[in-house]
Amino acid sequence: MTRRLLRRSASFLTTSAALILAGALWAGAAHADTGSAASGSGSGSASGSASGSAQLPITSPRAMIALGLAQTQTGKPYRWGGVGPDAWDCSGLVQWAFRSVGIDMPRTTWQQAAAGLEVPFGALQPGDVVILNGDASHVGIYAGGGNVLNAYDWGVPVGLTPLSQFDIYDIRRFY
Repeated sequence: MTRRLLRRSASFLTTSAALILAGALWAGAAHADTGSAASGSGSGSASGSASGSAQLPITSPRAMIALGLAQTQTGKPYRWGGVGPDAWDCSGLVQWAFRSVGIDMPRTTWQQAAAGLEVPFGALQPGDVVILNGDASHVGIYAGGGNVLNAYDWGVPVGLTPLSQFDIYDIRRFY
């Protein structure tokens, strides 16, 4: 009983933190639209890109909530083709988290790599979907701090993996 209560409390706190952060991002986005973005000023990390990344908006609050929801699945086992709730594969976890916040997400990694907005590496933010490996065979949600939340592989539960362990195929942002 106590363990279950602790797990529920941790899940509630994770989701609450994601909602608070999403609210702060939402307020920041509304404030940013009043001047600095229109003037072309900013951090400079994405300025001048030929891909149009200077116009790329910040991470959506819904993507941040999706990240928080995906984090509630930490510790659950990997299963190829797994779509929850007891086990996940990488794209199933990402699809479930984003669909839970009203973002229609394709099922497979390759389909996910073709959806949303393309994000250059220098503009990577928590909540972005990161397509991994040279053949786009893996996907996760960037959690910040150089880590990706993902259903990694057989015998490895859902959790954080250093992004440096992968080749980045593509980064996508969903609203």
